[in-house]
Amino acid sequence: MKALLLSLQFMTRLPLPSCKAEARDYAAAIRWFPAAGLVVGAGVAAAAWAGAQRDPWAGALCGLLAWVGLTGALHLDGLGDVADGAGAAHGNRERLSAVLADPHIGSFGVVAIVLQLLCKLVLLRMALPGAGMVALCLIPALARTGPIAWALTLPPLHEGMGTLFRAGASWPAFALWVVALGVPLIRDIAVAPAMLIGFVAWRRWVFTRLGGISGDSHGAGIELAETIGLAALVLCR
Repeated sequence: MKALLLSLQFMTRLPLPSCKAEARDYAAAIRWFPAAGLVVGAGVAAAAWAGAQRDPWAGALCGLLAWVGLTGALHLDGLGDVADGAGAAHGNRERLSAVLADPHIGSFGVVAIVLQLLCKLVLLRMALPGAGMVALCLIPALARTGPIAWALTLPPLHEGMGTLFRAGASWPAFALWVVALGVPLIRDIAVAPAMLIGFVAWRRWVFTRLGGISGDSHGAGIELAETIGLAALVLCR
């Protein structure tokens, strides 16, 4: 269970005990990213349900706050960094790498993060109160199967934590999670296919524009996949 604990430590801001880990433990952790997504999804669904007892907009806001709080805005940070890099590099990969390495956020990143939060807020409002809480639980989990596929099909952009996680990715793990999470979404049948198409589109964009995958582009892809899942949930009912 060390790999599960590591995935929860990396993907959430839950107060968890520290543990001594080796490279193989980090490698195995990527196979548990969807389980961490289930924890995030459960928190989002619970907060949205509680707020919706007062008003659907309150439910949407509570759900969004839980989403950001449980993840510590980790993936939003990645989205902002990728947006800054893509906006400022103008196709120059060396400049893009320099922008990604810069800890400061620029105007492209701010705009991307604001738009992402607005999209999630509005889509959560559209989903409430009619959407089942199961779907809200499963969308963040399914989004976190994306890094398994991206790690298998994209070269690493640079050495780092992503490289350690990449070593444990496998197609059987990806397929198992997609089936396990997709079957309960059968009532909202468009959600899983839309997110899988999003995985492919993001993989293509990352390969074309960046040339490889990094922690930032993993996080950005997760954010975008979650929004695609929410959009499919409310627009294809």
